[in-house]
Amino acid sequence: MKDKKPTKKTKANVTKKDEKISSTKKKWLREEKAVKSIQLAFDVAEEVQYQVRREALDAGISPSDRIREILGFPISSRRIRPMLTISLSSEDFSLLAERFDIDADEKLTIKQKAAEVLVGHVRKSK
Repeated sequence: MKDKKPTKKTKANVTKKDEKISSTKKKWLREEKAVKSIQLAFDVAEEVQYQVRREALDAGISPSDRIREILGFPISSRRIRPMLTISLSSEDFSLLAERFDIDADEKLTIKQKAAEVLVGHVRKSK
C-alpha cells in the first residue's frame, strides 16, 4: 500500500468547501471583533434623539452611523436600505390573521398584508 503524501493547497486545488470555510472564518473574526465592542445608550432629550434620527434618515444611514459621524469616527460608506421592523407575539399574529381573515400560520401572507396596510396609511396621509 502506498503512503499518500499530503497535497499542498494551491489556488488550483482549493475546493469550494475550503473557500466556504475561509469565508466562515472571516465572518467569525468580524463577529469576535463586534463582541469586543461595547454598546452605549445615550439618555438625551427627545429633541436630540429626533434630530439625530432625522439626520440619519435624510442621509440614508443608521442612527448609530450618524452618531459615529458626529463623534468623528469612520463609518462604512455603504448606504443602508432602512427597514421598518416590529416584534410580534403569537397573539399578535392571531389578531392580524383575524383582521385579514386568514389562517394564523400563514405568517408570510400576514406580513404582506401588514405591509399593504402601512403603504396604504402613507398614501392616505399624503
